[in-house]
Amino acid sequence: MALTFERQGRIATITLNRPKALNSLDPETLQELHQALVELRDDPELWVGVITGAGDRAFCAGADLTATIPVMLDPKATVPYRAPPTVLRGMELFKPLIAAVNGLALGGGLELVLACDLRLAAEGATFGQPEVKWSLIPGWGATQRLPRMIPYARAAEMILMGRSIDAQEALRLGLINAVVPREKLMETAAAWAAEICQLGPLGVRAAKEAMLRGLDQPLEQGLRLEQMLFEGLRYTEDCQEGPRAFTEKRKPLFKGH
Repeated sequence: MALTFERQGRIATITLNRPKALNSLDPETLQELHQALVELRDDPELWVGVITGAGDRAFCAGADLTATIPVMLDPKATVPYRAPPTVLRGMELFKPLIAAVNGLALGGGLELVLACDLRLAAEGATFGQPEVKWSLIPGWGATQRLPRMIPYARAAEMILMGRSIDAQEALRLGLINAVVPREKLMETAAAWAAEICQLGPLGVRAAKEAMLRGLDQPLEQGLRLEQMLFEGLRYTEDCQEGPRAFTEKRKPLFKGH
């Protein structure tokens, strides 16, 4: 298996499992990542996902230069290779994703981090987009997501010069949420996921959808989107339970419907 998919209550942990290849993304891994994300998306019992890498060297070193890039760039191919839909491109997933970056996050690895909502990094983690070093460009979202998340000049430095940054610089730029000791990384990711699971899952998903869809809309259009999603929660059981629990001074029991 190129990755593992583990359940613990309402939390799914997806681990890229090619440590000898620095957890790089080959076609098999991309297909399994697609399947894992579909399972997370479609299973009503799963509310939060955590993505990490196996081993202690890399979260993900990007597209596999020996297996994926040649297929993607094959000039003789009559039909260009297209990776299966994932959060990198082609899949909408409104359940929250937490990236637990345990080492190198380069190229497609950083792009996978950018596609997550909350980002934790171990001390010593490294982030970079080195594609121009091979006369390529980021192909899974970095040219679009990175300049939206950090100052344009710093994004340009990473993308146009192929420079990397360490975890502390990523934190300073707001690219990640926190830096923790390596031995505390998965423990912290699990705690953050558990905290989210205490909240109303339908509200969390609607809020994520509002944020993602609203990013590229004019403010007034985004406000209308927010209102529509707000109204869509009105008649759900969880929306009735939340205020009721507050009034009754007890912990709400959310069910996800």
